[in-house]
Amino acid sequence: MPSSTAVGELAIDARDLVKTYKGDVRAVRGVSLQVPRGSVFGLLGPNGAGKSTLVKMLTTLSAPTSGAASVAGFDIVRQQRQVRRSIGCIAQNSGVDVQATGRENLLLQGRVYGLRGAELERRVDDLLGRFGLAEVGGRFVKTYSGGMKRKLDVALGLVHAPQVLFLDEPTTGLDPEARSEMWEQIRALAWDQGLTILLTTHYLEEADELARSLAIVDQGRIVIEGSPDELKAELEGDAVSLELAQGADPDKALAVAGAPGRLTDVVVDGLLLRGRSGDGAGAVPALLAALEAVEITVASVTVARPSLDDVYLRHTGRSFTAAEEAAAQAARSGEQKGEAR
Repeated sequence: MPSSTAVGELAIDARDLVKTYKGDVRAVRGVSLQVPRGSVFGLLGPNGAGKSTLVKMLTTLSAPTSGAASVAGFDIVRQQRQVRRSIGCIAQNSGVDVQATGRENLLLQGRVYGLRGAELERRVDDLLGRFGLAEVGGRFVKTYSGGMKRKLDVALGLVHAPQVLFLDEPTTGLDPEARSEMWEQIRALAWDQGLTILLTTHYLEEADELARSLAIVDQGRIVIEGSPDELKAELEGDAVSLELAQGADPDKALAVAGAPGRLTDVVVDGLLLRGRSGDGAGAVPALLAALEAVEITVASVTVARPSLDDVYLRHTGRSFTAAEEAAAQAARSGEQKGEAR
């Protein structure tokens, strides 16, 4: 992947990483990415796309089948100890001890990294204050809300002042208010303190809000990379979405909408038809008339500027929602096979 960024300026430098599991299952298929120091880099993709597997390799929790990478200047295979001391890693599932207090969790984490005495106490006080947990630091974590636990998770990853912070789906399961608060904390860490953050998420809005640059991951590969604005700017015109009425023929609607002079990049997903137009508002009336002429009823129409969902659709051939549903179905199928055995 070409880049003008000097190697010394890179917090993460991965080249052709591959991870293959038993049965020749390739979870990651030749991923290369370069993350400059002091930036927020997003890995956006549905569950099962390979994001978490990639993070496990970069954090030395799983060895790559092939390829190479360095994090904070250290090789992830040959210099694992140095990598681990240079990073913080917040996994999807909370790692806090709910039977201990918030302060006790942070003190223990600090001692693991060799911090002691007044230095450790100051660090813990600072983190509790930064994340709005000072008043509840003496309470058992089992009494915390989901948002408070997630803040403590992030604080645990920062006790030893890492150079790179890995956030794997940091807001999954949080309510909108708690998610917004977490976004503010992530922005502050990157923008005010210059911390490098690699963020994995399956929330389109989260990637758009937080990532200076992002890579869209699909089926173990990076399909496109750039800033959110750059990626959306590649899609000229408006996104037009039509929800067809029950009983409508999607294939017939697809043929009508994709006829010359109407929509481009037309796809249909169940009863949802999506395409692009240089003038969405102007194209809709003629399109509705053409559909009505062949007895296809439209329940609703939306016209919008390009989104990351449109970018995903353009580069993978399916909507983000469809990809999420396919991943969920695959997971359910795997569970059923396991039960059958």
